Amino acid sequence: MSQPATPLSDEDQQQLVRQIGRAMLPALPPDWQKVRAEYRAAGRHIEVDLAFSGPDGQLRPVRPPMEVVQLFGQLRSGMYQPDRGTWLSAVYEIEAPAAFTVDFEAEEEPRWRNVPPPIGFRDELQTFPRPDERIPDWWRQRVGLPPLPQPEPEQPQEYQAAEQPVENAAMRTARVYDGKNDEGRIFVNRQPVEPHLLEGLIAYLEAAPVVLAARNYDTDEFSPTEQDVPLNFRTDGTWIWAGAVPHYLRKYGLPPEPELVAHAVSRNFQVGEVDEATQDLAVSIITGQQ
Repeated sequence: MSQPATPLSDEDQQQLVRQIGRAMLPALPPDWQKVRAEYRAAGRHIEVDLAFSGPDGQLRPVRPPMEVVQLFGQLRSGMYQPDRGTWLSAVYEIEAPAAFTVDFEAEEEPRWRNVPPPIGFRDELQTFPRPDERIPDWWRQRVGLPPLPQPEPEQPQEYQAAEQPVENAAMRTARVYDGKNDEGRIFVNRQPVEPHLLEGLIAYLEAAPVVLAARNYDTDEFSPTEQDVPLNFRTDGTWIWAGAVPHYLRKYGLPPEPELVAHAVSRNFQVGEVDEATQDLAVSIITGQQ
């Protein structure tokens, strides 16, 4: 299996993008106003279109310089990532004198002039391997791969009064949210809190004793210009949660973990007493000293 070239740093990628822009200029007349290049590739199959517009705004095709083709290929190879492959098409636009934009697409099928044969897509996977789940359905059809299994439909979660066993029978720590995607954006896959439970739930989460706290506040992850998130931890003796949990629930309606909501409902939103030994145990779990 052939391997992609050494990945380019962000700085090297930007430098190569600028080189591509400069390499287009010899193909253009002096009065050009806008230029558009589109590069499409699958394995050894490569298509490059270059067009410009002058003062009349009419796009006119021109033959792309070979240097443009080669530099696009270097950029595509250098942007390869093992966990997602590399892009299949790029659109590069320049407006005189120097404003430009570049857009890359790694999964949508390019608008081919001539659709590559199946071997082109197989070569692409050999040269730029990517995880199975990153191969879209249109591509799978072209190379004879079975379709990806469809995810099971999610069943609506219901708040049950009965407590579920947990791995750490002493204490369980609630996650503020479920995770972040490749772009660093927060995602949550939870049932919204029913309106008639909201007030009691917030009161419960804010009534439990604070076992660890800082004097300052943390940055709001949904609004980075605001710094109003309490830097503290509370416990009711069964669960531990950060101050961000009730804060984001109150501010944005971000639901806590369903099991924590069910736990609070089962207690009729009454925290109860949390003895000193239990609070000390919570601190040891939070600080990783257990």
